[in-house]
Amino acid sequence: MLKLLLPVDGSDSSVRAVEFAVQKRGWYKDPVELHLINVQPPMPFGSRVASVIGHTAIEQHHRDEGMAALKPAMQKLDAAGVPYVHHISVGDPAEVIAEFAKQKGCDQIVMGTKGLGATSVLLGSVTTKLIHLSDVPVLLVK
Repeated sequence: MLKLLLPVDGSDSSVRAVEFAVQKRGWYKDPVELHLINVQPPMPFGSRVASVIGHTAIEQHHRDEGMAALKPAMQKLDAAGVPYVHHISVGDPAEVIAEFAKQKGCDQIVMGTKGLGATSVLLGSVTTKLIHLSDVPVLLVK
């Protein structure tokens, strides 16, 4: 079974990448296993904030924000009847995505060219960094 990883941040670009993966899954002769991942930034002043509001509150915040970012992609996949697994992680997005793809044995990463924080004309900073870090092929969807 072919494993595709789709990093999702809730941006239009990431939703287009999900739509692309749904439309093109017939390209592959083997069945496709889709994994959605959202990577939340760590809390500034991590341990200090955690000592004030608690680790559980921070985990819930990351979970809530992650699910909000994943929701548009999950709705597209649900509407198309495509099964998937979703994951929420915390850390540097490019580093977490590259490591996750390696650990899960993903065959390809399919992602948009720009995310929510993109300021570049061509590629976002996470996309650019991921291309350099990943051992897994990265398919970019404009």
